Amino acid sequence: MTPDDLSQELDPDIASLLDDSLSPNSDVPDFAALMGQQEASKVPVGEDMVFKEEFEPIKAFEQPPQKYFYNPNYYKIALAGEGEAAELLHKNIAAYLNASEPQEKTTFRMRLITNYWNYLRTMAKRVGTELNLPKKLTLRYGALIPTTTSPEQRDMLSRIIINSPITEPIHYQDEWLLKVGMKEVNPLATDEVQISQLSSEQKLKKQMEKAKGSHSTNVMFIQKLQEQRKQKEVTVEGRVKQLLQHRTHTIFTELEAPYTEAQRSYLNQMMELLRDLSKLDKEISLNYTKLNDSSKDLEILKRKIDTFGGADSIDSNILAPEVDSLRQAHKLCVGRQGNHFPFLMKNYFYSSLQFVGTKENVLSIMADVEALDPGIFRRVFRQQNNRIVPHVILIPCFGDKGICWEPFEKYNKATSRGRIVVPMFPKDLKIAVIYALAALRWEVAKEKASHYWMEEGLTGYYYQWFTDNKMKGDVKIRFQDDYFLWITKESEAMQKLDREVREIFWRYIPFSQELKNNLKNRGFVYSELNKKDLNRSLSDGY
Repeated sequence: MTPDDLSQELDPDIASLLDDSLSPNSDVPDFAALMGQQEASKVPVGEDMVFKEEFEPIKAFEQPPQKYFYNPNYYKIALAGEGEAAELLHKNIAAYLNASEPQEKTTFRMRLITNYWNYLRTMAKRVGTELNLPKKLTLRYGALIPTTTSPEQRDMLSRIIINSPITEPIHYQDEWLLKVGMKEVNPLATDEVQISQLSSEQKLKKQMEKAKGSHSTNVMFIQKLQEQRKQKEVTVEGRVKQLLQHRTHTIFTELEAPYTEAQRSYLNQMMELLRDLSKLDKEISLNYTKLNDSSKDLEILKRKIDTFGGADSIDSNILAPEVDSLRQAHKLCVGRQGNHFPFLMKNYFYSSLQFVGTKENVLSIMADVEALDPGIFRRVFRQQNNRIVPHVILIPCFGDKGICWEPFEKYNKATSRGRIVVPMFPKDLKIAVIYALAALRWEVAKEKASHYWMEEGLTGYYYQWFTDNKMKGDVKIRFQDDYFLWITKESEAMQKLDREVREIFWRYIPFSQELKNNLKNRGFVYSELNKKDLNRSLSDGY
């Protein structure tokens, strides 16, 4: 289907939509130039191995307004080249708009939803150099027909930073598909295929996943050991500087005095520090040997995979199934009773940028939550406490709550990032993000407890409270509700949780020590919880 074909077939209702509020004299953006700007920077293949200890600062939350949506041919360009999927979508949009009876409108609405996702499946194969700006903005924001939104909303969408400098693992829908197609991240797999049913290439990819896990684990251990070495080296350096400071002898003033008692103690400390540094050096050397072996394994597997077409090219075969997984995530965010309309309509979302799930807004909320719950992204593996931020996929939908797709990848529990999904156009973005993080908290704790998740740790104690009180419904959803209250109310000393739940959270989802110290002076219950902390630490039973 070409733009000219669409122009001839265009339904009058859709044509009027396209003409609404679009100025014919407005400057039309140079789409080729804009796309060239998008393709300028290319992310290297492979998961990042370095985990930061805090989020990077946000330098800007918006860009100057752009003229993306002033092109009168925007809708036609978005549909052009997508064949039968685009034709069916176009016809059902027209039928939906022309329907007068409620039942008839519902029927066309359901067909339209199916047609839209089929259109995305077809278009996803173009992710990369072939994806022009209208198609990219449709994938990213659900902005299929510009004038189904108001001029204020179009202006707001155009102020979202399209080339965000944020390097955290937060992805718009089109960016996630590109990463999957480039094999930089694993797809959102829904079914585990038996090894015997896998092709030779798929078996190699499974081996590659395990090899990446081993490789990144070795990198992580070396990073941690180097951090420990650096801390001890800084201490040694400070002690040496203090040893080099010699006072004048009280009697023989032309001579320097012996070391002071404090300096002699530094000598003993330094001897221990030097022994520790020697042990750390041996551990670092050992892990470099392991890292070298895992690097060789990765290189061998990469060469084998390259024989199937290369790791740097887009694998379009996995993109259509990935769209199906994104549709499932869309459904989970929206819920059964929610608004499943697939693209943007002006009555369904706010015109203010602060309410939209942009990378910058979502990152800001995540940083606020982590400040209150400093363990939210922490994962202990082989006695190493690592901060691993999950992949965050921003889905253009009208869902109210985010979800956790998986707490970490099956073949790499040590260092792999989990995946959470956040709707871009919820009623309350803060609620959507916190519910996604609550789900992550629950799933990580559940996986950690394994078969004993109903008996041990965070999930075990919470489940016992849930059953003892004869609560109804889904225990995980109730946990998310309580976690939201924990972050938004209890952190402000507003007692909204059940007493037992507060005690469970205080111990297993602790606030920062600074906040705990503040809360103990703002209420008897928090003061008592703080005393229990102290008693546990004294008995070494925490």
